[in-house]
Amino acid sequence: MNSVRLKKFMAAFVIGAFAVSLPMSASEGRIHDPKVKAISSSDLRHGTQAETNTIPKTDYSKYNGYLRDTQIESNYRETYSPPPMSDVNSFPVQQTVSVADTSIFGTPIATQAQCVEYLLRNNPYPRISVSPQEIVAYYYEEAGREGIRPDVAFAQALKETGFFRYGGDVVPEQNNFCGLGTTGGGVRGGYFPTAQIGVRAHIQHLLAYTSTRRPTMPLVDPRYDIVRNAYGSRTLSSWADLNGKWAVPGHYYGQEILSMFRAILNIRA
Repeated sequence: MNSVRLKKFMAAFVIGAFAVSLPMSASEGRIHDPKVKAISSSDLRHGTQAETNTIPKTDYSKYNGYLRDTQIESNYRETYSPPPMSDVNSFPVQQTVSVADTSIFGTPIATQAQCVEYLLRNNPYPRISVSPQEIVAYYYEEAGREGIRPDVAFAQALKETGFFRYGGDVVPEQNNFCGLGTTGGGVRGGYFPTAQIGVRAHIQHLLAYTSTRRPTMPLVDPRYDIVRNAYGSRTLSSWADLNGKWAVPGHYYGQEILSMFRAILNIRA
């Protein structure tokens, strides 16, 4: 190859190489994983981030106006502080005196210490955002306010969460202790901003089944009105009445809750 041909060949090679490199310079310079959404200029303007299909982001969407936000939680506490204990149970509630009593309404037989000890014996490391003592105290406060038996309601929470191990559709961050809004197949259900609000939603959902009386505190159960509209003037009275209603098929759902409640009573604490 003479010198003239060599010069033309080299010139053509350089120009061709430059031309091939242009699309790479104009693009993002890599091949996107098909599981990842590419970030466009319009996405950046609107603050959109890349999303993956591998680990879904936790959705802290609002339920009845409550968001998982520190300032909103603070405002909620300031606006809706619990009433003094002397004002609790302003409606008549029959005292529960027998272990054989299967009523949803009533007063506790088990102590808070027994509930805490029963939880820790079955799961020393519960996945909750508060201490075991606090979560039990919330059940006694919220259930006591509505006239629902707190020790049995706590037993229901243990059944629903697997002693706060979870492992099903609900995740600990939801503060959802009773499977509210879950329908299976990965549907998470309700999210609540704090553990106490999650307990309150649980108790309000029990109240929706058992009474036509509205809750004494602002409504946080997103399915309360759905239940009330479906039942009208009808109500349930015993834990066994929840069979096939709270849980499906749930043939012995209420009996299993009461069995756990009796196991709590056997704890020496």
